[in-house]
Amino acid sequence: MALPPNMVVPGLDLDDTAGLPDVEIPIDVPMEFPDGAEIIEDGEGGAIVQAIRDGEMDIPDEAIPFDANLAEILDDGTLGELSSELRASYNEDLDSRDEWEETYVKGLDLLGLRTEERTTPFEGASGITHPMISESVTQFQAQAYKELLPAGGPVRTNVLGLQNAEREEQANRVKDFMNYQITEVMEEYDPDMDQMLFYLPLSGSTFKKVYFDQTRQRAVAKFIPAQDLVVPYSASDLATSTRVTHVLRMDENDVRKMQVAQIYRDVDLNTSSDTEEDPVRQKVNELEGISKNYSDDVLTILEMHVELDLERFEDLDPETGEPTGIRLPYVVTIDESSGKILAIRRNYDMDDPLKRKRQYFVHYKFMPGLGFYGFGLVHMIGGLGRAATSLLRQLIDAGTLANLPAGFKARGVRVRNDDEPLQPGEFRDIDAPGGSIRDAIVPLPYKEPSATLAQLLGGLVNDGRRFVALADQQMSDMNQETPVGTTVAMLERGMKVMSAIHKRMHYAQRTEFRLLARIFAENLPPMYPYEVAGAPQQVKMQDFDARIDVLPVSDPNIFSMSQRVTLAQTQLQLAQSNPQMHNLHAAYRRMYQALEVQNIDEILPPPPPPPQPQDPAVENGLLIGGQVPQAFAQQDHDAHLAAHIALLEIPMMQNAPPVLSALFTHALQHISFKAREQVDKELAQITAQPQQQMQQLQLMAQAGAVDPMVAQQQMAALQQQGPAQFTPEQIESRVAQVEEEMIKDLMPKLSYSPEGDQEDPLVKIRMQELSIKQMEAQHKAAMDQANLELEGARLEQRAVTDAARLDLQEEVADNRNAVNQERIDVQREAMLRRT
Repeated sequence: MALPPNMVVPGLDLDDTAGLPDVEIPIDVPMEFPDGAEIIEDGEGGAIVQAIRDGEMDIPDEAIPFDANLAEILDDGTLGELSSELRASYNEDLDSRDEWEETYVKGLDLLGLRTEERTTPFEGASGITHPMISESVTQFQAQAYKELLPAGGPVRTNVLGLQNAEREEQANRVKDFMNYQITEVMEEYDPDMDQMLFYLPLSGSTFKKVYFDQTRQRAVAKFIPAQDLVVPYSASDLATSTRVTHVLRMDENDVRKMQVAQIYRDVDLNTSSDTEEDPVRQKVNELEGISKNYSDDVLTILEMHVELDLERFEDLDPETGEPTGIRLPYVVTIDESSGKILAIRRNYDMDDPLKRKRQYFVHYKFMPGLGFYGFGLVHMIGGLGRAATSLLRQLIDAGTLANLPAGFKARGVRVRNDDEPLQPGEFRDIDAPGGSIRDAIVPLPYKEPSATLAQLLGGLVNDGRRFVALADQQMSDMNQETPVGTTVAMLERGMKVMSAIHKRMHYAQRTEFRLLARIFAENLPPMYPYEVAGAPQQVKMQDFDARIDVLPVSDPNIFSMSQRVTLAQTQLQLAQSNPQMHNLHAAYRRMYQALEVQNIDEILPPPPPPPQPQDPAVENGLLIGGQVPQAFAQQDHDAHLAAHIALLEIPMMQNAPPVLSALFTHALQHISFKAREQVDKELAQITAQPQQQMQQLQLMAQAGAVDPMVAQQQMAALQQQGPAQFTPEQIESRVAQVEEEMIKDLMPKLSYSPEGDQEDPLVKIRMQELSIKQMEAQHKAAMDQANLELEGARLEQRAVTDAARLDLQEEVADNRNAVNQERIDVQREAMLRRT
């Protein structure tokens, strides 16, 4: 503990602080050591304070780091009481799952990894185990391993919210970094995932522990068998469980490394532990053919994720500062043999006001069970496996007895070497006292293997395989002639169970990747270890934010290559049946992707790029070749039309029907875009008219041209009326009208007549009609403008009239009030005179 040179702290023993990290203690913090201390200068401007006698260090709460090992600070009495309580709870949790362990242990025998030596019903009876369970486990493991951990990496990313080029680059950087960490840096990930997928269909539940390893200085996703994770009987999931115990079996040297790294408390541990192994581990060791070596210094460490109300570290009310009594999440590490607590650390974020528990474990379920643990194949079809094994052994034993019969012989009959079985083609001497040998030897009536038992065995096996049937087994009888509906029905029939299992694994792997992403963001260096595209290497901290969602690359709806190929083949059949409605290039590409073909672009050339806007000169070149260019919105349609019409001045173009046809078609495209843009502007103006009128009324009211009350009423009416609404039919009708007018204006330009030729009379008449209509349109526009001005003047006059009317009404009301008051006064005087 480094202190300032001008600070004198009496009584501090460095032996008591061996497990504490170095902290800076301000000078104004009092430190009390009643027996005094020795101050040793370190020669670097600091000092070491050493207590004269052994004693406990009184460290102020504000000087304790948030991530400190609290077991170094609490007294031995508190630690002993806490250890006893937690170990008792752990033993109760173990007892509550005895039946689950028993079922799991019995189910492991169905794998058939060891041949049973049987002496009943006769010596050498068959001890074979039917491979129904082992076959299903092996097929599931091989298929799931390929889907969940592909060669290119298991992580993909998705942009949440608005997508743009910047966020796409960010998502690619996050995806590449996570795949690099999982496939290259995290060496244990691949073999652990491989082993986990073998355990999963057996036990029904497996776990992954995702954390930052202080000794390796990197992220770790460790596989945990179900027997090594213990939860209370009442637990329903990991998130809400009040206690989760991870049983660690660590070498003595590994524990010492943790102590030297100040992760565990430096206390003496008993390595000669006689703790019995759990039944599941004993059965696994038995199947593997290994036995425990008591010379191995292996310690059983209990890492318990619990909620505690520790004295001195209670949850405090933010207003009163008093303890609330709420238990907070901690991680307590205990040596099971000695009961000594090695570490106590807070299990929530320092800046989290709710102090929510941090998750480290991910639960992979094969099938949801009735409680916390899931069901595996030993639970679901274990009975069928045992029955199939029994029938198979009976059939083999019947065949053995039928091929090597036994029986009775008369006492007087002697057979040489009767203890040795007869070999094929061998004749052996026999001494018979007399009579027929057939009468002296009677074989037992053994039957051949029963056809009924064989049929029953086949039915049981089919039932078990159908329960975990894969789509691969359902697709064998289909071909390209199979109708699409039949293909989809067969897929759905074969994928029910496995599809649900695959979705559960997809969900669990997504949770695992999100925990890994949190660790990568919080614990690894704040920069990429390699150059990245689109940003500097220091952008790593900003990349791992809430805008990017981390997902497994596997598809939760597809769990096998055969299913993926069948779906792609069905899509290709539909596309080939009606190529006008489908993108054949995309259908073929999906087929190659389903077949996992590499370098698809070498086999299937990329599709042609979509047409892009071009200048009028390039479009004229296409028109001369008889091609129809594509017009686009936001182009200068008038300039394009003028450039295209100029082609008609070339005599050769006038006598080329393909050129004229292409030119007319392209010109109509420009007219369509131009008409729609014009209608959009008109609608925008009409929609903005109420707002403009309201602004005009407001200005008139401010200028005194209109009574403010009248203006306010009209503005309220306009606001209540809202902007004009147009139906799609009305919009399309107006677009058609504008297109008609534009086509009429364009037709004379397209009907090019060389100079000197006499103008066609019909064209002249048509031009006159268009001129008359144009004059009528201009006259109508002038009339509309005049009507608008007249209406404005009328509104203004009406406002003045209304104001005058209001003044007149007020004057009349005042006169009436005066007359009434005068009448009342006269009546009062008359009444006074009468009295």
